Amino acid sequence: QVQLVESGGGLVQAGGSLRLSCAASGRTFSSYAMGWFRQAPGKEREVVAAITGMWNNYRTYYADSVKGRFTISRDNAKNTVYLQMNSLKPEDTAVYYCAAGQKFGAVVAGGGDYWGQGTQVTVSS
Repeated sequence: QVQLVESGGGLVQAGGSLRLSCAASGRTFSSYAMGWFRQAPGKEREVVAAITGMWNNYRTYYADSVKGRFTISRDNAKNTVYLQMNSLKPEDTAVYYCAAGQKFGAVVAGGGDYWGQGTQVTVSS
């Protein structure tokens, strides 16, 4: 079992930055692929970014809408994955979730095995 707790959300003006954190329990965190997702009101949940586990050289994936602005990273010593969000836009407003999964491809496709409760990000114009 893996438990995930997100933090770092809040209200920020357009052009600003936030860093989200996702703290994970469990001794096998480093082997899990991790992903960040978001869901805006009235919209489906979408993948934002993902990173592989230690056996796959920490490859990353980014949705086109966030490439060049968001960076996913992980600190296995702290059992934490981060999402650095820069140049935020009003359309980035959503609840952001992190997820963990055994397979990177499945995580990117939205098939995480474990999910956090979400953290709200609001970007004002």
